[in-house]
Amino acid sequence: MSDDDHIENARKDKLTQDYGAVLRESAILTTFSVFLFGFLLNISINSSTEFILVDKIILLAALFSITISAVLFIMPVIYHHLEYPYLDFTKFKHRSHGFTLFGLIPAMITLFLGLQIATRSLVGNITISFVLGTIPLF
Repeated sequence: MSDDDHIENARKDKLTQDYGAVLRESAILTTFSVFLFGFLLNISINSSTEFILVDKIILLAALFSITISAVLFIMPVIYHHLEYPYLDFTKFKHRSHGFTLFGLIPAMITLFLGLQIATRSLVGNITISFVLGTIPLF
């Protein structure tokens, strides 16, 4: 084997490790969002009798938000399978980074809405619960 072959094999090994890191990150975020989706779905199916219409709308918004987040978190895996094999890791990394960043926005919205629902059940006032829900965002 020549030196060029060793360099090419080392480059391919590094490229495989880089792809793996991005895909593992995507898998962790997807797992997080799907678990949160499951909890919210369970709450919506077995909702409390104390839930008012506003609570149900907020819960529905949280479900849609986490669904969008889960789809965006799984997009790097889908993109990898659609474009495989290719050697432009920079393009893959930039697109995967974009999917992840855009997925974090609805995930944070979902966390806020979930916290708002939880605090409203404790304090009983929807305005106070929205204020309390914003505290972790700062």
